Amino acid sequence: MGGKDLQLHHLTLHGHRVAYCRAGDGPAVLLIHGMAGSMRTWRHVVPELARRHTVLTPDLLGHGESAKPPGDYSLGAQASTLRDLLLALGIGPVTVVGQSLGGGVAMQLAYQHPELCERLVLVGSGGLGREVSWMIRLFALPGAEYVMPAVFPRFVRDAGSRMLGWFGRAGIRAPHFEEMWQAYVSLGDADKRRAFVRTLRSVVDPGGQAVCAKDRLYLAAAMPTLIVWGDQDPVIPVQHAHDAHAAMAGSRLEIFAGVGHFPHVEDPRRFVEVLSDFMESTAPARGGEFPWREILARGA
Repeated sequence: MGGKDLQLHHLTLHGHRVAYCRAGDGPAVLLIHGMAGSMRTWRHVVPELARRHTVLTPDLLGHGESAKPPGDYSLGAQASTLRDLLLALGIGPVTVVGQSLGGGVAMQLAYQHPELCERLVLVGSGGLGREVSWMIRLFALPGAEYVMPAVFPRFVRDAGSRMLGWFGRAGIRAPHFEEMWQAYVSLGDADKRRAFVRTLRSVVDPGGQAVCAKDRLYLAAAMPTLIVWGDQDPVIPVQHAHDAHAAMAGSRLEIFAGVGHFPHVEDPRRFVEVLSDFMESTAPARGGEFPWREILARGA
């Protein structure tokens, strides 16, 4: 993680270790990483955000330095773990920011526990349509877990890491490739690979994304929502951003030109500017005051 004041912490929840970093002081922001990722993905934006906010960056169960138990890796289970983490640390309510898989977890957290969520920010988010890259769908095929060890040999991982090190020393930035490569390298670990397969199959099948929040997006009308996407996203098409924006009354849409699946890494300065402006210019939602009965009775 970037920033000299950031330290890795661990908390045991229900017998499982959850890793997280906490920085800054002020209104709270929860940053949720994507599949096969970790809190490290936020390293370029945490120091600046922490100037005026309490920033919490956990590793989801099955990822990074958190435990990888054989169990439930569904969006609902991950959201419940984050709820318990926030309660245990005495943090909240929060502006919840989720990237890719983390976007699906963020939406689930806002849906299940609106009292903990002041704002919702979706970054290249999953759960907004069927389409997803062919590689993700390939890993969801039956038996893929038995082929994966051959796809992630150590010599390839080591060679790629050396190449990235050379790029860094030469001053060459390839942020999208770096993030994808870190995900690839993580799957060389057997425990992470098993957790990845469980997580993937909870939201994706060979035909694409199997979990979709589109039928409930109208509920977000009661919560300030920001959608951030790269117009060159090769993992989840940018059309999902436009469709979600149209379905979520009052939402804001920010499309980053020339950016792929990781806007917070590929253009961190603009990302912080957009996120900070959103938080400063919107009033926090009060989840406990949502007119749930009226909204649900009225429907979309």
